[in-house]
Amino acid sequence: MHDIRAIRDNPAAFDAGLARRGLPGLSAEVLAIDETRRARILAAETAQADQNRASKEVGAAKARGDTAEFDRLRALVAEKKAEVARMTEEAAAEDARLRDLLMTIPNTPLPEVPEGRDEDDNVELRRWGTPRAFDFTPREHFDIPGVKPGMDFETASKLSGSRFVVLRGAVIRVHRALAQFMLDTHVTDHGLTETWTPVLVKSEAMYGTNQLPKFAEDSYQTTNGWWLIPTSEVTLTNTVAGEILDDAALPIRMTAHTQCFRSEAGSAGKDTTGMLRQHQFEKVEMVSITRPEDSLTEHDRMTACAEAILEKLGLPYRTIVLCTGDMGFGAQKTHDLEVWLPGQNRYREISSVSTCGDFQARRMNARYRPAGGGKPDYVHTLNGSGLAVGRCLIAVLENGQQADGSVDLPAALHPYLGGRTRISATGDLV
Repeated sequence: MHDIRAIRDNPAAFDAGLARRGLPGLSAEVLAIDETRRARILAAETAQADQNRASKEVGAAKARGDTAEFDRLRALVAEKKAEVARMTEEAAAEDARLRDLLMTIPNTPLPEVPEGRDEDDNVELRRWGTPRAFDFTPREHFDIPGVKPGMDFETASKLSGSRFVVLRGAVIRVHRALAQFMLDTHVTDHGLTETWTPVLVKSEAMYGTNQLPKFAEDSYQTTNGWWLIPTSEVTLTNTVAGEILDDAALPIRMTAHTQCFRSEAGSAGKDTTGMLRQHQFEKVEMVSITRPEDSLTEHDRMTACAEAILEKLGLPYRTIVLCTGDMGFGAQKTHDLEVWLPGQNRYREISSVSTCGDFQARRMNARYRPAGGGKPDYVHTLNGSGLAVGRCLIAVLENGQQADGSVDLPAALHPYLGGRTRISATGDLV
């Protein structure tokens, strides 16, 4: 959420930042509500002062037997009391209007974020690995003979409808191995703290990480008001909600492996085959809580953590920085990792790593106490996939496929599979 004081002090900068996202200037609307709110607050304070002054004079008028003045002052006290209540109520209503509006306005991009309208304007930073040259036409993951016995969309559709999958046998073993490998790497090599969190959260948590109110249709809500998390960014980040942290506690670096749930609203017709875009999936998430001056360095560090997973698995990828028109709602700057999928003959997103500045911290009221003393300041929050497990499974299967329908698995996974190295053409782990 944006700082209203910063908008008051420099509305032109606020509008310029939003203009880079293709949004019209909103400062006039924001400041009009803010001005009305502040006027009501001032009116309530003035009426309260008048009420207090008249209340003191009531006793004096009564003591000197001035009945007319006593009655006038008592009526004035009642009038000012009603005015205080009315102005306070109107101020609260304007405050709610202001908060509701600010909650729907996206973060402003950092100056170094490239200009652009959509994904076509994203900028490639680097590539790693060389896509394999196949001596046969590579298949998509769901068409690989050795994978088909363990990837059942028909049964999933019978159980739950479209965009679900049932995984069995060798395929689910590899899926589980990937998640364990990611967690172990992040904990042992990258120093993240493994965390286990609920997948059901209160609305406050979804507001804190900006899924609400704007993107309610993208998530699932239970009948008793809980929300199913779209990613453990929600739970990990909200662990510091309402806290004032010690400077020495920062940075806080966490990772979690969870089920995730998304309605995929607006994605009709996109990736309808296979398991690239599912309503239920698993991710290993990374979240960092930092001092403001450290957040950009931490952003690069988190990107490197995600890249390391792909490199250990031998999967070619490219790293891009998203343009202003393609960034997520809460991000100031985002790096996407796109892994090579030979079955599609293209790179596809497998991780998105974002720094949000103090945008989420203001929504959550998450602060820290600087080491040198002074007023508590808002922390900066960052989040990123490290990685999306299902998409990583797809990449492993497609890049390791062989002409006979079998799949060679990355060496990094062999210890997690009891020394087995392949999925045979008949779907066995061998």
